[in-house]
Amino acid sequence: MGNNIVIFSDGSSRGNPGPGGWGAIVAFGGKVAELGGRENHTTNNRMELLGAIRGLSSLGSSASKLGEIIVNTDSSYVINGITKWVYGWQKNGWKNSAKEDVVNRDLWEELIKASSNKKIKWNYVGGHIGIAGNERCDEIATSFADNLKTNLFEGKLSNYKIDLKETKGSSVKSKTKSGNKGTAYSYLSLVNGVLNIDKTWAECEKRAKGIKGGAKYRKACSPDEEKEILKEWKVKN
Repeated sequence: MGNNIVIFSDGSSRGNPGPGGWGAIVAFGGKVAELGGRENHTTNNRMELLGAIRGLSSLGSSASKLGEIIVNTDSSYVINGITKWVYGWQKNGWKNSAKEDVVNRDLWEELIKASSNKKIKWNYVGGHIGIAGNERCDEIATSFADNLKTNLFEGKLSNYKIDLKETKGSSVKSKTKSGNKGTAYSYLSLVNGVLNIDKTWAECEKRAKGIKGGAKYRKACSPDEEKEILKEWKVKN
């Protein structure tokens, strides 16, 4: 890991909304600390955000002097939000593209604060594919969600049994241009409760733009992002 700080984070919610938990692993300077927490009524996205927030916040104000921070998460919602969407939301008074209040604004503002003045690389890792750090964070998060006793490790990296070097994935730096400008995977619209997924903006625009009240539309840049939008909208495909 060199001088880099490595963080894994994850979140879980039973019922979405329902009882939830978050987990994080923070490693630097030859030491490792596992973190975790629980809320009685929450959502999966809130727990994903809280895992990242608590992991970064645990570093304290001196983190900027310790090297690059690599945050590994299986949540494209968290990564796209902090590297793309928040800039537009702030500019638009915390309104999304459908002119509605941004969901989880309180935690997005916490994550912005926790990320400020830090050199962060956000690394997307697939969930449940055997990446040890991600699997352990999931175990911590689900244990807290289920209100089970969880032993959290804190000590020397040399005594830690989890391999934190296995961080293959797609990475993006914290500071990017505002707006979601990636290549589109799909365009989603929710008009009067009816979901449509189109492959072109023209189709989506024809269906959703100009509809007063009950209309949402969003671009997804990956299958995972599409799933996150559907979760946010609380609809099933």
